Amino acid sequence: MNIDIRRVVRLTAGALAAVAGSLFAFLAAAVVLGAWFPGIPKAGVAGPVLAGQWPFHIVLIALTGTVLGLIAWRAGLVRWGRVLTVVTAVSAAATLVIAGLQIRDAVRAGADVSVGEIFTELGYPGAVPDESAVYASPGGQPLTVDAYLPAAGPGTAAPAVVLAHAGGFRTFDKSDLRGTARWLADHGVAAYAVDYRLATATTPTWDKAPQDLVCTLGWVHANAVRHHVDAGRISLGGMSAGGVLALGAAYRLHDRTITSPCGPTPVPPASVIGFYAGFDVEQMWNLDVDGSREAATWFTGGTPAQFPDRYREVSPSAHLTPGLMPTLLLVGDRDRSVAVPTVKEFGAALTRSGAEVRVETLAFGVHAFDDAYGSVAAQTSRRILLDFLTGPARG
Repeated sequence: MNIDIRRVVRLTAGALAAVAGSLFAFLAAAVVLGAWFPGIPKAGVAGPVLAGQWPFHIVLIALTGTVLGLIAWRAGLVRWGRVLTVVTAVSAAATLVIAGLQIRDAVRAGADVSVGEIFTELGYPGAVPDESAVYASPGGQPLTVDAYLPAAGPGTAAPAVVLAHAGGFRTFDKSDLRGTARWLADHGVAAYAVDYRLATATTPTWDKAPQDLVCTLGWVHANAVRHHVDAGRISLGGMSAGGVLALGAAYRLHDRTITSPCGPTPVPPASVIGFYAGFDVEQMWNLDVDGSREAATWFTGGTPAQFPDRYREVSPSAHLTPGLMPTLLLVGDRDRSVAVPTVKEFGAALTRSGAEVRVETLAFGVHAFDDAYGSVAAQTSRRILLDFLTGPARG
């Protein structure tokens, strides 16, 4: 019996390429389908995250599948190779469209996108604050703030922002903000990443965490001269739950329904920022998306039926009064927790109250899109934030 060794080797190599290509094709197709059609179970959760934060990496995966499909095709596995080639090529093209839409957003925002960061900064970068300090010790619990300071020239005073981290009121810490804070400092804005009291299943913080931000704001004012900060341009902002706290504290300082337990109550911030932030804590409880009901329950200590006054007090939407400070709202169009229409409706309500509002939507941005520090969406959001903080003085 004669055996064509070359043919056997070719078919074996083709089979191996086909099997490996199938894995790449399945991954790429699932991610792309989930990104474009978020209603698909499971894929609609993971797809927007992977394709929205790392589209160029998904393109490389898809193109690798295309190469493997062509190898299988050439080796004689024609149908299998043809299917793999088509599926992966279409997946690569669809992901490139996502990347193109995000680049469009970056160009519109004037962001100087770093290609190197896209591929190397997949998570939070390492960054060290210029100063860490205890800003308050409620009940003996020390609360700290990390200061990221720009280089100060003679007689200069930089704008500043206090930033509150995400985490559903009950987890994470200020270190999540180190990349954004350092980047802002490198671009002329003093950034203060703050820890606040976190809720537990038995210890609500609805009446504590907002006051922690007010105390931080007062601490920054007290140290403005030492840090070469313009006391008239200190803003307040936050991500997700931190954004809820920041918006609520800012608006309540304006309507004088919150005071500082750490000394004189500071003046309201010059502006306020909410990255993928909610505006109605009762709505968070009702929607129950990605743990939002538990977050609202732990934060307030119960349900809206049990504590309607608490839910109302901590919801920024309950504090829309005339003369509010300028507000920046930013959300991704694939955010499951904070829907774009809700953000736009809140922005419209702020406009009706007479506030200056800027609402920005990022293509294929998910909740916490800036966790991938080097992603196009994250780089774009930092540019938008910087322009908002360094624009002409308001008010």
